[in-house]
Amino acid sequence: MPDSLAESPVSNAADWTVSELSGALKRTVEDSFGHVRVRGEISGYRGPHSSGHAYFSLKDQNARLDAVVWKGNFGRLKLRPEEGLEVVAIGRITTFPGKSSYQIVIEQLEFAGAGAIMAMLEERKRRLGAEGLFAPERKRRPPFLPRVIGVVTSPTGAVIRDILHRLNDRFPRHVLVWPVRVQGDTCGAEVSAAIRGFNALAPGGPIPRPDVLIVARGGGSLEDLLGFSEESVVRAAAESSIPLISAVGHETDVTLIDFAADLRAPTPTAAAEMAVPVRADLLAEVAGLHARLRACFARGSERRRTDLRALARLLPSADAVLAVPRQRLDLAGQRLPRALKANAGAHRLGLTRVEGRLTPQLLAVALARRRERAGDLAARLPRGLTANTARHRLRLTRDESRLRLIAQALRDRRERGRDRLDTLFTRLQRCRRQQAAERAGRLDAVAKLLTALSYKGVLARGYALVRDASGAPVHAAAGIGAGDALEIEFRDGRVAVTATGAGPEAPPSPARPGRKPAKTRPAPLPEPPRQPTLFDS
Repeated sequence: MPDSLAESPVSNAADWTVSELSGALKRTVEDSFGHVRVRGEISGYRGPHSSGHAYFSLKDQNARLDAVVWKGNFGRLKLRPEEGLEVVAIGRITTFPGKSSYQIVIEQLEFAGAGAIMAMLEERKRRLGAEGLFAPERKRRPPFLPRVIGVVTSPTGAVIRDILHRLNDRFPRHVLVWPVRVQGDTCGAEVSAAIRGFNALAPGGPIPRPDVLIVARGGGSLEDLLGFSEESVVRAAAESSIPLISAVGHETDVTLIDFAADLRAPTPTAAAEMAVPVRADLLAEVAGLHARLRACFARGSERRRTDLRALARLLPSADAVLAVPRQRLDLAGQRLPRALKANAGAHRLGLTRVEGRLTPQLLAVALARRRERAGDLAARLPRGLTANTARHRLRLTRDESRLRLIAQALRDRRERGRDRLDTLFTRLQRCRRQQAAERAGRLDAVAKLLTALSYKGVLARGYALVRDASGAPVHAAAGIGAGDALEIEFRDGRVAVTATGAGPEAPPSPARPGRKPAKTRPAPLPEPPRQPTLFDS
C-alpha cells in the first residue's frame, strides 16, 4: 500500500456494516410509509413461483415498482394478477437487502375502475378467441324436447323459481339443479366444476344425464358478473359435450361465457323458453296434423276407388277373355289320345332296335377288355413310383450340395468380416490413445500459458490490486478523491478501505500526540509514460 494512504487522517464517523445499514434503511422505509395504495399496471407476471410466491412489477409511464405476493396471501386474493392488468395494490413498502432495492408486499388487489375491467375482459376475449373457443362451428343446437334439463345457478335466488315456473307453463320436464355461488371469489371455480360435473354423469346412470344445460344468473354490476368471465368457466363451457345455454344477467349484460355457449339467452326466463317448446302449441299442431292426415288418407282412398271403378269399366268380360283359351283347350283334348299312341309306338320301335345289340356276350367282351387294361396299369404303377422317387432323391442331393457350398461361403465371409473388425478396433484404440495424448499436451501448455499471464502470479510476488466502488482497476492516485470507497486485493484475499485524501496533493496527516513528525520525503520523480499492464480491463 502507498505511504500516502497509510498516513491519511482517521475519520471520527462510526463505521456501518452492510447489514446494519440495510436494516436501518428497512426500518426507515417501513416506518415512513406503512400501508399504501398503489395504482399501476402489472408487468412481468409469469404465474406463481415454484415456492408458491408471486413476483412481478407495477409500472406507469415514468416508473416501475417491484411487487411480491407471499404464498399465504396469494390464495386469498379476490383478484388474481394478470399481465397488463391495471390494478390498485394495497400493501406495505419494505426493502430487500439482498438486492439493495425496495418493493411492495401486496396484501389485496383491486381493479383500477371499470375501464381496467373492460380492458382485461377484451384482452381475455381476444386471447381465448384466438384459440378457437368462440368459433361458430363448435356450437351445437340443443335438442327440440330434452328429457332432462340441468341448471347451474343459486338455489335460493329468484332465477331458479323463474326458470321452473316458465318450464311448468310451457312443457314440464325433469330438472336437475347444481347449486353454486353466482357472485364472489369462488363463483368461477364452482360454475366450471358444475359444468364439468354434469358432463361427467354417465348416460343411464342412477342420476340422469341432462340433455341441455342452462347457466343462469340475474342482473348485476360489472364486478358482480366477473365470475362468469373467468378463463376456467369459458373453457368448461367450450369443452362441454352437452349443449349449453348462457343466461347471465339482463339483455345488456355481456360475459365471456356468452361467446363460448351454444346459445345465449337475454334473460333466465328466455333460456327456459329456448330449452323447451310450448306443450299446448305442440298438442294443437299434432291434432291439426292428425286431422290433415286423416282427411288426406280419406281423399286418397276415394280417388283410388273412383279410378278403380273407371278402369274396371274398361276391362273386357271374363267370357270374352277366356273364349280363345277354351277353344284351344278343346282342340288339344281331341288330339291328345292319338298323340299318346303315336309316341308309345315310336319308343317301342327304338327299344326293339337296341335290344339286338345288348347281348350278354358283348357285355362280357367289353368287361374283359376293361379288366385287362386295369391289370396293365397296376403292373406299371410300382415302376413309375420307383422312378419318380429316384428322380426326386437325385434332385434333393444336388440341392443339399449347393446349400453346403453356400453355407461354407457365408462362414468364410463372416470370418473375414470378424478379422477386419478386429483390425479396425485395434486401429481405433491406437488413434484414441494418440489423440488423448495430443490433447493432454495441448491442455497442459494452455494451462501453463494461463498461469503465466494471470495477474494472480503478480499478486503472489507481493503486489496488490486496487479497485474503485464499481470494481474497475485504479491506475493512478490522481483519480482518487477523499471518502471514495476502495477495494484492495492481495494474494490471499480482498480488503475494503476508504480514501482519506484526494490524489497526490492531499495535505499531510496531522501529527498525533506522542508521535514524531514524519520525515519529509523528496519530491517524486516525474512519472514515466504509463504502459499497459495485466490489470487493464
